[in-house]
Amino acid sequence: MSDKEIITPDSANLAVLCAQLSENANSLQTAQDWPADQLLNCAQHGVFRWFIAQEQGGLGWSGDDVVRGYLELSAACLTTTFVITQRTGACRRIAASENEALKQSLLPDLLSGKTFATVGISHLTTSRQHLKKPALLATEVDGGYRLDGYSPWVTGAKAADTLVVGASLEDGRQMLLAVPTTCQGVEAGAPAELVGLSASQTGPVNFKEAFCPREWLLDGPREDVMKKGSGANTGGLETSTLAVGLSTAAYRFLVAQRETRSEFAQPTEHFEAELEALKSDLLAAAAGEPQCDPMQIRSRANSLVLRITQAALSSAKGAGYLQSHDVGRWCREALFFLVWSCPSNVLSANLCELARIDG
Repeated sequence: MSDKEIITPDSANLAVLCAQLSENANSLQTAQDWPADQLLNCAQHGVFRWFIAQEQGGLGWSGDDVVRGYLELSAACLTTTFVITQRTGACRRIAASENEALKQSLLPDLLSGKTFATVGISHLTTSRQHLKKPALLATEVDGGYRLDGYSPWVTGAKAADTLVVGASLEDGRQMLLAVPTTCQGVEAGAPAELVGLSASQTGPVNFKEAFCPREWLLDGPREDVMKKGSGANTGGLETSTLAVGLSTAAYRFLVAQRETRSEFAQPTEHFEAELEALKSDLLAAAAGEPQCDPMQIRSRANSLVLRITQAALSSAKGAGYLQSHDVGRWCREALFFLVWSCPSNVLSANLCELARIDG
């Protein structure tokens, strides 16, 4: 254990790490700005061990402790934290697999930060669900499966050593596989220039007659493979946590403005009450004692992050509209929550609020 390691979310080392991430957050603007240094810093602070059980080499943090850690990280640098969620999703799927050989092969280097894994599973959950043909088709062949098609939204694919991808057979059964990025027939496409979070290098991964031996199977083939395991519940607490973390950054900016501008006192107090209530419900849900439905938390988090980042921009005035200012970046990043892992009921709630239709 290093003296930098963050053992609990109350560790002073977490504040040190977040200060370093925040200081460099504005350097991550384009699809060429991969957060390699930030991820290395997180590895040195033991962040990647938070999410995995102690018997597998992790720290085994509880659900609410993970949320508390994520809240601080995402308030400091949403791009880096979003990348970590995708990395963690891959690691958790590997850790939850019954494929012991793969776990022993992959987990140690992932937990130390020596290697990087990411997930390509959105086409099994919220993306491309209107298509009759699977986005990524698996065909059973001698010794394994042949993959053809693509995974549309994969974060950090060009930096990854391993892709945890979901594929579907013609009969509708699904599977998860841990595919090395060196696999012949696998190619990461150019990452998209997004409205926000472009430096997450999120884009398509294409598969052309890529042979995957059965030894790479993490789960399946079976129906609804995503309903088992942790780390990737669509529209669930993880995405809400990132939204609340970004809201926290904007709130802290408003508090600083309030010190010299009295007109910000009342709005900031209202935002504070809403933010604290949302954090309380989020932590309760993460601790297994939910006070409301996770989709309600997500809808509230979406609403708050859009409004509070725009309030921060208003308080910053013209300076905040500069590309280099934090609040302008926060406003762009807030739009991310309208589209990422956004199931239909959350989308409907978003639209009703924007149209001022009482739910």
